[in-house]
Amino acid sequence: MMVEWYWVAPAAIGFGWQGQLINGLFWFFLIYQIIVGTSYISLNIIALYVVRRSTRGGKDLHLPRVYESSLPGVSILLTAYNEEQLIATSVRSLLQLDYPLFELIVIHDGGNDDTLGVMQREFNLYPCPYAFEYAVRCKPIKQIYRSRSHPNLLMIDKANGGGKADANNAGINVARMPLYCGMDADSVLERDSLLRVVRTFLEKPNTIAAGGSVRIVNGCQVQNGRLIKTGLPSRWMAKIQVLEYLRAFLFGRLGWSKLQALLIISGAFGVFKRETVIAVGGYLPTSLGEDMELVVRLHRHSLAHNQPYTINFVPDPVCWTDAPEDLPTLRKQRIRWQRGLLETLHEHRALCFQKGSGRVGWLAYPFMLVVEALSPIIEVLGLIFTILLGCFGYLNVDASLLFLAASVGMGLLLSSLALVLEERSFHVYPRFRDTATLFLWAVLENFGYRQLNSWWRLQGTWHWLRGTEAKWGAMVRNTSWMTEDTPSK
Repeated sequence: MMVEWYWVAPAAIGFGWQGQLINGLFWFFLIYQIIVGTSYISLNIIALYVVRRSTRGGKDLHLPRVYESSLPGVSILLTAYNEEQLIATSVRSLLQLDYPLFELIVIHDGGNDDTLGVMQREFNLYPCPYAFEYAVRCKPIKQIYRSRSHPNLLMIDKANGGGKADANNAGINVARMPLYCGMDADSVLERDSLLRVVRTFLEKPNTIAAGGSVRIVNGCQVQNGRLIKTGLPSRWMAKIQVLEYLRAFLFGRLGWSKLQALLIISGAFGVFKRETVIAVGGYLPTSLGEDMELVVRLHRHSLAHNQPYTINFVPDPVCWTDAPEDLPTLRKQRIRWQRGLLETLHEHRALCFQKGSGRVGWLAYPFMLVVEALSPIIEVLGLIFTILLGCFGYLNVDASLLFLAASVGMGLLLSSLALVLEERSFHVYPRFRDTATLFLWAVLENFGYRQLNSWWRLQGTWHWLRGTEAKWGAMVRNTSWMTEDTPSK
């Protein structure tokens, strides 16, 4: 989930029932902002403590890898729906991973472009017999292909299942390894990312799932599937998303992971125990937020069966993903994210304050409900309330300006902490100019973008309440960061 902060905080002075109503609403918005601010600052403090022990500064990975023979095999599941522009780059990137034992399974989930043809030409695929069982539900698998040039590369051609969940289930059915890694076709992994995230399964034997950081690849340079240069996007919309991802992953997920109450692992990069996921029935095909829904279901299953478990977030492994650079695509993405969040919270509402649910049910679930799910409603209502107060002459301008300054300052503080932490730990963007640019957009995003984002999320809430049919659909991709020197085979 994206970290949010709300600057709408009206203040009014009035008499009679109108004044009581206005002041009552004012205190409601004030208390809500205090709850939001306290929650985020608390997560920041936890994250600042943890990240000192979880950065690239650790020297152990540079020592001889005596544990390498103990690493479990991993099946990488790469879902693809109309991804002919990016699929070859993503596959090449994954085939170069620094990991001793893995198989790469590309799932062609229907579509009407030439994704399958690109894969056949670039990687010399041929149809092969392959024994598997439908351990979890998915649409029929029509054919399985294997690469002549890369023995660990498979491709599934299946009927469209309406979303990534069904495609992932097909990959789980075909996978052979004890762990699987879910990926998006528009993502690029750093070579040691899988090695770093799987290590947590050795260090914490009760781990059933783990995720890593996701960054924006727009503005970077990827050549033949390998990231060769980092940089910021040229479009303002993508720059703001860089900030959103930094806040969400460096603070939000890292903080909840330390509290053992992480409710979401990004679908762009997450590693799971295959047998545990099969035990809970795999991904829910009807969910738009299949990544979060699965993680919450894993929590509930383990708690119900009194099984010791951990679900972790490792900030160091980095997955680079393509971000929307046009308003229509970004709008569709945020509507889906909001709807997926609400679907998951409603599906697992019994978890809230459930006896024995610990921090998951008593902290994480209420946070997601109050701070994340309800936030677009609160912000839009607050904005409307402020406008109405101004129209009817009840607005206390001095108090409103004070609240505006305080809330923008808080949002800037959260962004600044993320940037400082990024600079002192991972240092992904080496140029000072990049950091200064992000700091500038940390200020500007409060005036227009945040409100637009809340409006889109409110639309997602409305779609969910109405029960409108939900589909992922095709996404507009930006491929300016991708270059290929390798000729087609």
